[in-house]
Amino acid sequence: MVVLFKFLLQLRLVPSFPAKGMLGIGVLVISVLAMSAALPVVSAEAQFRFNRKSVVEFFFGPREVRREKTNRQPSQPIKKRKNSSKIASPSVAKAAIPEKNENARKVLVIGDFMASSLADGLQTAFREAPGMVIMKKTNGSSGLVRDDFYNWPEILPAMLDDIQPTVAIIMIGSNDRQQLRQGKNRIPVGSELWNSQYIQRVELLAKAVRSRDIPLIWVGAPPYKSATMSADILAINGMFKTVVDDNEGEYVDIWDGFVDANGKFVYTGSDIKGQQVRLRTKDGIRMTRAGTRKLAFYLEKPIRRLLGNAANDAIAALGEDNQPDLSAQQPGKIAMIIRTNPIGMTDPGLDGFSELLGETPTLPASLTPTPLDDLILDGKTSAPPQGRADNFSWPNGHQ
Repeated sequence: MVVLFKFLLQLRLVPSFPAKGMLGIGVLVISVLAMSAALPVVSAEAQFRFNRKSVVEFFFGPREVRREKTNRQPSQPIKKRKNSSKIASPSVAKAAIPEKNENARKVLVIGDFMASSLADGLQTAFREAPGMVIMKKTNGSSGLVRDDFYNWPEILPAMLDDIQPTVAIIMIGSNDRQQLRQGKNRIPVGSELWNSQYIQRVELLAKAVRSRDIPLIWVGAPPYKSATMSADILAINGMFKTVVDDNEGEYVDIWDGFVDANGKFVYTGSDIKGQQVRLRTKDGIRMTRAGTRKLAFYLEKPIRRLLGNAANDAIAALGEDNQPDLSAQQPGKIAMIIRTNPIGMTDPGLDGFSELLGETPTLPASLTPTPLDDLILDGKTSAPPQGRADNFSWPNGHQ
């Protein structure tokens, strides 16, 4: 170590000291080197943060490094211009829903909360049909039992005269599983007296519509989660159908659309496209959006039959010539349909006729019985042609 110190002294890297102090300085240098050797090894990241000092820097401080000053400013992040890299894309306009015509046919929907769901589904189904409009006049808590709360037989006639609908749709009964009041007495649900009085109230609604020559469509109530409730609703639906048929209305049964193959209530079922979706809410009473659309699906066909062109999406306006003839399309009046057997492209020779419906058939010129005549009159079958699979005769005519 003394030799090392002398070498450093010759290089004038350390100051000179008297000879007597050489031994103390040597001891000091040795102790410093020993301490530096005993320091632990640190990682490269720690070395980057904390630079080690050499022996010279330890005694005489860090070495100054002169750097030329420049006017260079610290780099700043380049700000992107707004919409500089965005390409203007054409906006996709939503298909506009056509406005309803001034003379649009009015379809009135009345009833309870289930009728409200039905009206929502019909508005979705016919929203692009400008020739008709769905008018929703429902009361969610109403029914035919609690006439003290909402008396439909008294309210409906004035409503019909005010709106003058083209078609009236009634869906009610889901709130009617309760006792009827007769003075101070209470009539239990399902009793003979309850049924008779309930039927009278159903008849009041049906006659209020039919007496004004308005087509009536009565929709039955759906099943519910409660088995006892579903049983009572099923009996009420039977009363609806009897009264509606007697008043020349049309009864629409939706029951099978909301049960499984065994007739039990289901939450999930097929929608109008055949996909499995949730139809009922968690409480097992109300309908989901898909359920309301399925309700409307059962009404689309009778409505289109009654309104004709008014229910089509392509009809922009309806004039007097396009007025639907409701007299010949009453739900209770079924026209006689004439049917005939289809006529083939080529007549097989079994009947000998080729005239269309309404034309006078021409009798065949020959009086020879046809194979059909032989089969029906005499029970004879035609001889199989030569070479066919059922020709069992031997060659050369030998049997």
